[in-house]
Amino acid sequence: VELQRRIAVYEDEAAYKELFLSMFDSLSRFSFGIVQSRETAEEIVSDVFIALWDDRLRLQEIEDLKAYLFVSVRNNSVRRRQQDRRAPRISIDDIDVQLESLNPDPEERLVSAETVRIIEEAVAGLPQRARLILKLAKEDRLRYKQISSLLGISVKTIDHQLAITLRKLSAKLRQSVRSRGK
Repeated sequence: VELQRRIAVYEDEAAYKELFLSMFDSLSRFSFGIVQSRETAEEIVSDVFIALWDDRLRLQEIEDLKAYLFVSVRNNSVRRRQQDRRAPRISIDDIDVQLESLNPDPEERLVSAETVRIIEEAVAGLPQRARLILKLAKEDRLRYKQISSLLGISVKTIDHQLAITLRKLSAKLRQSVRSRGK
């Protein structure tokens, strides 16, 4: 919110750069899941940020900048994909995402490499929709309402998908702990 204000009111290029650097990777991975081209995804995200800077005076009117950026990237990615006539229309289930890291905090780094490997395998075994919702909720820290708006599904569906996903991950960890104990 502070970066948003500094960009809109003071045309602060340092704040714009900070916002860009903090969101670029996450938005690029999201776009890549739709367009399946890293170069195109990065171009789309860059275009969204250029448009944001060009229209910075209206930036204060945006209530939730993070959701706005994800929706803009989604719309531009889908539009770009549809322009490529060779690519068929996609659904949410076709969006392939990779989680950046499941242990970003120093405290969480104490988790053994084996546990991280088990979690990553369990996440990789999830359906694409579940991985996408998990990424947006846990890695990108979007609220359920934001995810609902972004993906065009209900908040209850998101809640249900996350509950199932977390139960599966928990079961996989319990199974691993039991097998190590033997």
